[in-house]
Order: sequence, then structure tokens, then C-alpha cells
Amino acid sequence: MADMRLVVMGAGGRMGRALVKAITEAPGVTVCAALERAGSPALGKDAGELAGVGPLGVPVSDDALAAVVNAEGIVDFTAPSATIELAALAAQARIAHIIGTTGLSADDLAKIAAASRHAPIVRSGNMSLGVNVLAVLVQKAAAALGPDWDIEILEMHHRMKVDAPSGTALLLGDAAARGRDINLAEHSVRSRDGHTGARKTGDIGFATLRGGTVIGDHSVILAGAGERITLSHHAEDRSLFANGAIKAALWARGRKPGQYSMLDVLGLND
Repeated sequence: MADMRLVVMGAGGRMGRALVKAITEAPGVTVCAALERAGSPALGKDAGELAGVGPLGVPVSDDALAAVVNAEGIVDFTAPSATIELAALAAQARIAHIIGTTGLSADDLAKIAAASRHAPIVRSGNMSLGVNVLAVLVQKAAAALGPDWDIEILEMHHRMKVDAPSGTALLLGDAAARGRDINLAEHSVRSRDGHTGARKTGDIGFATLRGGTVIGDHSVILAGAGERITLSHHAEDRSLFANGAIKAALWARGRKPGQYSMLDVLGLND
């Protein structure tokens, strides 16, 4: 079978460059187009040269419609507005859309769900294989320990990250909520300041740290009477997200329309 032709969105950014590099190094996939926002200084430059892998003959463009014409998939770790536009194009073209974008609103998610009726969409707050295995462990631990154990999620990212809590922290919170069979939105505590009163039983707390160049650290603390369990993941290189996205793209190739997660890709969604 010929290599899967992928469009990389945000090819001039740190994650986009990591994606281009990973795709050039992975079997079964190739970069067929590279996109950036209008006005980006990366426009017109060779995507391979930007990624440090040498010229690929793929200039960075802002013409998304032209990019998807001959593509089989889009890999997208960008901003909500760009992701929604690409979801609509993927639906029209009936190609896979791999979404690692975070900070999506309820309205954004509704539009992605609508697009998934026409194209396979794999969306995850984190494409790392390790994080998704961690989510399964968190769900099982939350189910086994019950509401008497308090759950707190701590995350730290680089100073440039614009959304909080991180998509990964929310992914882990969702896993904990599923384990307890509760709605995360109804039990989520995003901040504490001043005289807050005692912690409510069943709450799932989030704490956010920002600084330096941290790629992503996440810990889920389950605190019981006289004991604590901490489940953690530390990302050391963006390539782990890129490699997960490539695995997701190959898994989604030719799959029927629908919205999937990395748990589906890994065969862990039971």
C-alpha cells in the first residue's frame, strides 16, 4: 500500500515541525502538504527545511482547500478556530482528521461531532501513548477506591501555553470521573482562593503551573486517610505526541466516519 498522504497544520510551529520530522522518519506516511495561518513568516518556506530534515519540496501554504485535495489525512495541533475550519474540510473530503488541539469550547466540540458524521476524527487531549495508558489506570483506580479518596490533578507546562487546565489534565479528569460514574463538569474544582471551606467529597481538583520550557508534566494524586497514590507522566520530547498522532492517522485510514479517541487507537476503550 502506498504511503498515507498527510497534511500538517501549523507546520511552522514547534509541534508542526516535530510532526513533519516524525512523518519523514516513520514508515507508511508522507507529508503531502504543510499549512500555516495567513501572514505567518513560515509561508513559502520548505516544510522539511523548517523541521531540520532537509528539503521535501513541500512549501508551507495558507490554502487549506488546495492542501486537502490529494490528502488522506490532516494532523492538527493548532488553535480551535483553525481546527474547526479543518474539520469541515475533512468532512467534505471524507479524509481522516487527527486533532491534538486543546482549549476547544462546547460549541467547537459540537461542530467536530457534526464533522465526524462524514469523516473519521481521532481527537485527544494528548496523543502520547503513555498518557492514554495513564488515563486507563486513573479510571480503574478511581473506580476501585471510591469517593472517600480525594482526587487532585496537577499539571505544569511551558510559559507560552495559552489554555488551562491543559487538555491532558482534563483528559485525566474525565478518566477519573468515568471511574466514579459522575459528570466531571459538576464535580470539577478549577481554582481555590481565600476562605474556601472544607473540600467537598467527590470533587476532582485541578492545579495549574506555568513556567520555563516544560513540555508537559501531569500527576494524579489520590489521597485517602493516611495514604496517597500518585500516578504521573512526564513528557520529555514533543516527538512522543507526533508519533502518537502518526499511529492515530494510520489507524484511521479508511475507517468509517465517527469520532474516536486514542483509547480506540490503542484498543483500550473497553
